[in-house]
Amino acid sequence: MQISERARNIEPFYVLEVAKAAAELGATVAHTDSPMVFLNIGEPDFTAPALVQEAAARAVRDGLTQYTPALGLMPLRERISDWYATRFGAKVPASRIVVTAGASAALHLACMALIDAGDEILMPDPSYPCNRHFVTAAQGQATLIPTTAAERFQLSADKVQAAWTQRTRGVLLASPSNPTGTSIHPDELRRIHQVVQARGGITLVDEIYLALSFDAQFGQTALHIDDSIISINSFSKYFNMTGWRLGWMVVPDKLVSALERLAQNLFICPSAIAQHAALACFEAQSIATFEQRREEFKARRDYFIPALNALGLTVPVMPDGAFYAWADCSAACSKLGVNGSWDFALEVMNRAHVAVTPGRDFGHFETANFIRFSTASSLAQLQTAVERLRALLA
Repeated sequence: MQISERARNIEPFYVLEVAKAAAELGATVAHTDSPMVFLNIGEPDFTAPALVQEAAARAVRDGLTQYTPALGLMPLRERISDWYATRFGAKVPASRIVVTAGASAALHLACMALIDAGDEILMPDPSYPCNRHFVTAAQGQATLIPTTAAERFQLSADKVQAAWTQRTRGVLLASPSNPTGTSIHPDELRRIHQVVQARGGITLVDEIYLALSFDAQFGQTALHIDDSIISINSFSKYFNMTGWRLGWMVVPDKLVSALERLAQNLFICPSAIAQHAALACFEAQSIATFEQRREEFKARRDYFIPALNALGLTVPVMPDGAFYAWADCSAACSKLGVNGSWDFALEVMNRAHVAVTPGRDFGHFETANFIRFSTASSLAQLQTAVERLRALLA
């Protein structure tokens, strides 16, 4: 059987490759005095709150499990619209909101609707690896632009302008970012968008961690800029519904019909049960729960980042959102006598029973020197990980 060139050229998602190895080792040490601590996957240790679970059970009981409109249930689109108004002070009509089968489906639809063969999309290095593969799947080319700690590992308007070519179609940004947890300053994002707009391009912003911002100056949606911004969001992170596979996108009016046609053909609709359940995310009781959990994520960050710095696993930019630590492991590699973050991750997994993610997934510019830690695990788990890392590096 001949595999397509497209499939052959897609790199493995090394986050999941490491996760498989960690799970296998974890099963063998699960009942020892040193069970595996998993800091490799960006998944909240919280599950959907009670009202959401009850709404899902009610939907099943009442038979609300059939196809929905391809754009999603209108009551859910209206709830999301209201949330933008109350949370961010942004006016986003429900008609511009497209509910999707996770943020992944939203990115896939956006790329299919906007990218033609050979089109180039600029994005920062490092960045979430799957984003560039969505571009590739649409026969476009993802061009990674090196970024530094001084730039918060984000693109600048100057770099976008310098990298723009005749083939460039737009930019795909993430704020806050996976793997760094850093956001683009709103003023810089506005300047980037101006550069893109002046060239007739598109600005896509992955905002799936936006509601997990810890700094008011960064916790602002890009949708404040103008109606041509395309924002991707999800129920996975802030709303703690990872496996429910439900997300959404906010798009210009003129793009809605094209996305509807694509969604009808590619996905039919998002999960009906997940949509009915997600309606309960916006109840006051649920929002209070999410906000309490956001404070817990912040407390974990405030403990873990200084602890890593003290171990010589330096985090050059304090994350202002999400639940990641992008740590330079160069000094630690020297201590352990290993070469780069891939070997370091394997060493830490095998000797300290702490699963972490090497930087190779996230780009090419100095990523071999970095490890991504997820701080989505409990504070107790983070403390255990620090103790083990301290012992290993000593």
